[in-house]
Amino acid sequence: MRALGHSDIAALASPRDLVPVIAEAMRQVSARRVEMPLRFVVPLAPGEGFGVMTGAMQGIGHGAKLLTLKRREKGSSHTGALILFDRGTGAPTAIMDSGLATALRTAAASAVATQALARAEAATLAILGTGEQAHFHIEAIRTIRPIRRVLIWGRSPDKAAALAAKFSEARAASSIAEACAEADIICAVTSASTPILQAAYLPEGVHVNAVGASLPSAQEIAPDLYGACRAFVDYRLSADAQAGELIEARKLGIVPSGRELPEIGEVLLGRAPGRADARERTLYRSLGLIAQDLAIAEFLLRRAIETGRGTVIDLYN
Repeated sequence: MRALGHSDIAALASPRDLVPVIAEAMRQVSARRVEMPLRFVVPLAPGEGFGVMTGAMQGIGHGAKLLTLKRREKGSSHTGALILFDRGTGAPTAIMDSGLATALRTAAASAVATQALARAEAATLAILGTGEQAHFHIEAIRTIRPIRRVLIWGRSPDKAAALAAKFSEARAASSIAEACAEADIICAVTSASTPILQAAYLPEGVHVNAVGASLPSAQEIAPDLYGACRAFVDYRLSADAQAGELIEARKLGIVPSGRELPEIGEVLLGRAPGRADARERTLYRSLGLIAQDLAIAEFLLRRAIETGRGTVIDLYN
């Protein structure tokens, strides 16, 4: 088994590398070539939990991600381990830092959705949030659209300014409304548990990636976005059960109970239409899937073997 730490993963992959990896994973999800039970979360404290995700993917193997979701002033809010097993022998082949792997794959997933749904000429990016996901989302979205301006909003103006200083085209916004007013793409990547993004903030033709809320009890975006946008999800089964604002939107009748939302993998496979025209607003609701983790784990393991990165551990001797 090869162990990959944070520095190993940072050396082995960038968001640009992982966009095609995640795109293929989402095709496999929508082709139903992946076994994915719903994630299980053990509550630890308000807004915090211990999450368990397991799955098996054809051509890659099976695995699990064990992580603690915890609000932190610094560092990743997702701390834990991603473990990949060999399908043939059943033995673990890799264990790696799940925090950075999660951040990279989530940003890459947003880039895949943006590539499929945002207008080709989209050049203004709004980032809501200032943490690790915000940084990686800027990097990822810049790889697939000609981004010339980035507006960053955060609850801490100092953190927003500090993040903006890392990118020449970025500046801090004083409010969510200001950040979104002229945006072509909006990425909501906060730890908010109550809605911060309302439909009223959305300009015509915008594409939204809603990323931050991963528990049914949390709502980062308001349910009314489902009425203002054509909405897409990563995996219907998990979205219907665990996307808090989607659950609320169904209760309110904004999304009729019998209406299924298309998956981004179905768009990639040509089974569902993407954006209809330049004026349409689109929404991608991302919860994150073990299929994405397995695909990235396999990619990182292959690169680690090729380059000699990581530490080889023999568990059985």
